[in-house]
Parts: sequence; structure tokens; C-alpha cells
Amino acid sequence: MGKTGDNDLTLRERFAGPSGGEKKRPRRAAYAIPTFFTSANIFLGFIALVQSFEGALQASAGDSAASGHFSLAAKALGFAVLSDGIDGRVARMTNTTSDFGRELDSLADFITFGIAPGVLAFVWGVRYVVFSAAENVAQTHLSRAGYLVAFFYLLCCAVRLARFNVQTNPVPKNPGRPDRKYFVGMPSPAAAGLLASIVYFDSVPVHSFAFSIVWLILVGLVGLLMVSTWRYPSFKQVTVSKPRTPLIVLLIGAVAFGIWEWSQPFLLAAATTYALTGIVIRLGGILRRYRRGHQPASLPEHQIG
Repeated sequence: MGKTGDNDLTLRERFAGPSGGEKKRPRRAAYAIPTFFTSANIFLGFIALVQSFEGALQASAGDSAASGHFSLAAKALGFAVLSDGIDGRVARMTNTTSDFGRELDSLADFITFGIAPGVLAFVWGVRYVVFSAAENVAQTHLSRAGYLVAFFYLLCCAVRLARFNVQTNPVPKNPGRPDRKYFVGMPSPAAAGLLASIVYFDSVPVHSFAFSIVWLILVGLVGLLMVSTWRYPSFKQVTVSKPRTPLIVLLIGAVAFGIWEWSQPFLLAAATTYALTGIVIRLGGILRRYRRGHQPASLPEHQIG
């Protein structure tokens, strides 16, 4: 028999060596790959923070270029969502998961999907609402509400990450099929992605008092969805090592084309759809239980004789 070629090895065996009966530790260099994507996640969160501050400074000076900074901050958060999905998948594929990697990933998520979106949400949606000279009181109250809601979002993100770290096999309040994987509550990358997609859709700072109130309500609801126990779909069971049907290939191509041609409305629709998924699943479960509880009892059969 000939020797096993490199093309016959799986990705995990390439980094850990072919399995020869005992479980081998991955090569030390393999741990650098998921760490690279986690570091990129932190870097993108830092860029989002800096661009939010730059946009705030230029908006204060009346510069119309402030919207470009807010748009760049939203893009950085979008790329961070992609990077966050890659690092965990690469760590599982190369068998390089570790306690250090999990802690670093959690800290990266808190910075990128907690602090950065909270700052962006406040600066873009509250800081530059236009008031008349007689509305100083309303401006003060709106600013305080903005601080409160942004901090509430940040706190919800911290609570969700802490809950995710201490729970081994969390079960949602409305569990689904046992062969599927779900998130308990809305994932923090999806929450940050929803806020970023709205800013990216129209990066001009909010000037309307009414829209600012709606924005704060939305940010608060997104925070509540993160700490909820509602079921959200997970795509961890989707792997790239198995052959795909032509339909999946066409779907991936359609998504890529949609992002390329209509990135702003497409990303907003995708983020909104995922956010509504957990709500729709929860309401569907409530309606099914309601219908089962109000089904008429079967009448006894009438016997003759």
C-alpha cells in the first residue's frame, strides 16, 4: 500500500497530524489562526469606536463629512461580525479550542459588539437631534435617556456573554428540534449587526426628535432580546467540509451578489429578518400552546343496546 498523501488528510489532521490511535495535540502554530481572527475582531471594534468619535467631532463642527465616519464605523462592525463567525469555526475545524481562546473571544465580543455599538448608537441617534432655543429641557432629557439606553445595551451584552460563558448546554425557553443547534437569546454579533446595518443604511446623524425616540426604543429592545431565553437559529451545524447541493451554491452566490449590488438595503433586510426570527418563533410557540389548550374535547361515542 502507498503512503497517505497530503490531499487525503482532513483539515484537522493537517494541523494535528494524522490520527494514529491516540489523540494528538494540534501543532502550536495552529492556535495562531483563530487568535488572528479574534485580534481582527478587536481591531475592528477599535476602528468603530475611533470612527464614531471622529464623526462626533466633525458633526459638532458642522462638517457634512461626519456621515462618512459613521458609515465606516458601521462597516467595521459588519466585518467584525464576519470575523467573529470565522474564528470559532476555524478553532473547531483545527481542534484548537482552548480556555484562553474562549476568554479572549468573550472580551473581544464585549468590546466590539457591546461598547462600540453602544457608543455609535448614542452618537449617531441622540447627540445631534435639532432643538429650538426653548427646548433645552427636552434636549437634556433626551441626552439622559440616550446615556441610559446605551448603558442598558452594554449591560445586556455583558450579561449575555457572562451567561454564555458559564452555561454548558443552555436550553431555550421554547426548545426546538433536538437535531438542530440554537442560540439562547439573540447573539451579540447579530444585535450589533442590526444597529450597524441601520446606521449604514443612512449614515447621516439623526436630527429628528421623534426618530431619536424610536431609535432608543429599538436599541433597548435589542438589548432585551440578547438577554432573553428565546430561541434563535444557529448556523454552527453548517460545515464547509461536506459536499453541497447546487441549490446551496446558488444561494451563496445570490447573497454575495445582493451584498455587492445593494449592500445597504440587503444587509438591513438580512439583519432585520434574523432579529425577527426569534420573535416569530416565540409567538408561534405561544399560539400553538393556545390552540392546544382550547381544542374541544372529543365527545364520547353513543352506544346502542
